[in-house]
Amino acid sequence: MRRLILAAAVIAPMLGHAARAEDTVKIGYIDPLSGGGASVGEGGLKTFQYLADELNAKGGILGRKVEIVPFDNKTNPQEALVQAQKAIDAGVRYITQGNGSSVGLALEDFVTKYNTRNPGKEVLYFNYAAVDPAMTNEKCSYWHFRWDASSDIKMEALTNYIKDVASIKKVYLINQDYSFGQSVRSDARKMLTAKRPDVQIVGDELHPLLKVTDFSPYIAKIKASGADSVITGNWGQDIALLLKAAADAGLKVNWYTYYAGGAGGPTAIKQTGLDHQVFQLTEGFANSGHQPAMDYEKAFRAKVNMSLWYPRAVNEMRMFKAAAEKANSVEPVKVAAALEDLKFEVLDGGTGFMRKDDHQFFQPIYISSFGKLAANEPFDEENTGWGWHLVSKVDTPQAMVTTTCKMTRP
Repeated sequence: MRRLILAAAVIAPMLGHAARAEDTVKIGYIDPLSGGGASVGEGGLKTFQYLADELNAKGGILGRKVEIVPFDNKTNPQEALVQAQKAIDAGVRYITQGNGSSVGLALEDFVTKYNTRNPGKEVLYFNYAAVDPAMTNEKCSYWHFRWDASSDIKMEALTNYIKDVASIKKVYLINQDYSFGQSVRSDARKMLTAKRPDVQIVGDELHPLLKVTDFSPYIAKIKASGADSVITGNWGQDIALLLKAAADAGLKVNWYTYYAGGAGGPTAIKQTGLDHQVFQLTEGFANSGHQPAMDYEKAFRAKVNMSLWYPRAVNEMRMFKAAAEKANSVEPVKVAAALEDLKFEVLDGGTGFMRKDDHQFFQPIYISSFGKLAANEPFDEENTGWGWHLVSKVDTPQAMVTTTCKMTRP
């Protein structure tokens, strides 16, 4: 009897620990927390931690606590795979990542192969910002779901806007030299040629990803080209430093960007003095005019002390909960099935859906410009006194593109 009591005393805490582990849904956040991408990676981590706290305050997911477990991938594909394996070894069954499509493509391939080798222990990859079109086309995977608009969706929306702006005559392309930047470059060339054959592409530059500290030589080339507009998919320090160099050189052109609203971008735009001449494509923004989203923005800023860069992360986490409830399970295989073709009311208003064919989420797309605020626009950025203003909205049906995905299903 004494041995039984002693055994019970040893086993009981272990069982309690196991039960607590089963009661937690761990999401591995695998993004840069050091190096050139750290500013956006840290912002993303704070966002997901806020979202987890929000879910937990409402009972979590099927009564289970949501925990965000951070892993630093240093914006390096090989390091991301090391961190993904560490996450799985720590009991993570869901990973989320966004910064760097080269990293995203590596993770997508890793998760697909891991799940093939480990039936019953599947892992899902939730993508909130890696937008290379290949990820939902020739490289598509059943185990990958993307909530951000792919770069070709964004370029489709941008060039549909540009085709009606007669003042745009000469365009300069500058992008990061990796899969995403290359896709922005090729999509811009293809779509501008089709929709505005009169527009001249007067420069086309690729530069190293998150390595350039002085963009003044690039700005000098843009200035010499006579461009009236620049198109760039740059993100992180590469957009902030690019715009800062433009301000220092007094370059006066229109900028059409994917990510000018990230860390340091708004401050650099204000320094350029380009009032409503820098544009951004997003799935939502602070002054969208949709009151529930603006209320959310206010609460988020009050607690996190930063702007909500990633409305799509809100959609991701809310849809994860909805899919788990639909499946009545947090098992990745069942959640994946429940996510397919799931329709959802997005944060900034309107209906989005996760297309079954390729696991690309479709939603309204906004084009906004940065500058002086109107009376009904309460949110500035980085204490500049300037903020984002609605220029154009593309509803979900007009924001869709076709896919070549031939998905292998379990």
